[in-house]
Amino acid sequence: MKYLVTVIGTLCAVSLLATTPVMAINCDGLPTKSDLQSLLIAAPSAGGEAGGLFHGTQMWGAVVNRNGELCAFITSTADPTQTWPGSQAIAKAKAYTANAFSNDGLALSTARLYTFSQPGHSLFGLNNSNPFDPKSLAQPGGSGVNGKIAGGIITFGGGVPLYKSGKIIGGLGISGDTACADHEIAKRVRSLAILNPPGGASVDDITYSSADGTSVFTHPLCPNTWRNGTFIGNELPASGY
Repeated sequence: MKYLVTVIGTLCAVSLLATTPVMAINCDGLPTKSDLQSLLIAAPSAGGEAGGLFHGTQMWGAVVNRNGELCAFITSTADPTQTWPGSQAIAKAKAYTANAFSNDGLALSTARLYTFSQPGHSLFGLNNSNPFDPKSLAQPGGSGVNGKIAGGIITFGGGVPLYKSGKIIGGLGISGDTACADHEIAKRVRSLAILNPPGGASVDDITYSSADGTSVFTHPLCPNTWRNGTFIGNELPASGY
């Protein structure tokens, strides 16, 4: 009798799951997987030199909606294995971060969180506040839409919020080169997709103390740093070790 009750209960649970509708994620107005790849391919040549190690040509891209759910992710390369596998998680976390810390009135790229998150500054420890979910990863050659909330907090260049008609609708994350080149490509992809913030493409642009003066929004230089087609400088070499 106990066995029969267990079987009936299991069958009822399975039946309930089978008839429960799956809620579709809302990705309206955001780039699809194919859109995103086309934008990634076009971005390195849109706006002059992008800098970095690969000139912005070997990128992972990810898009999340306002809920933080993954709407699209893909590489810019025909052979996905030639884009750093580790950059998949970083791109997804950058998209999540840019969306999570921006709103209609403030566009905040991940590049602008760098100084805030350093020791002695007001958001030190932010990177540990929302761990990335590895279940959101696909195979190194994977792409698509999975609707998961990957989480993860990244506080260096490459993540930008996305806007439509003055309202935030999600975030974009780019990874596969230096953090500075990642930001350049993210900024270009957003502009090409016509998803800039109300203040324009440069309202949350990356800033460097050597070029712009010191600020709480400052990001360090990277190897071969370019911004908006202008060479800015190189990351300083290490000393003392």
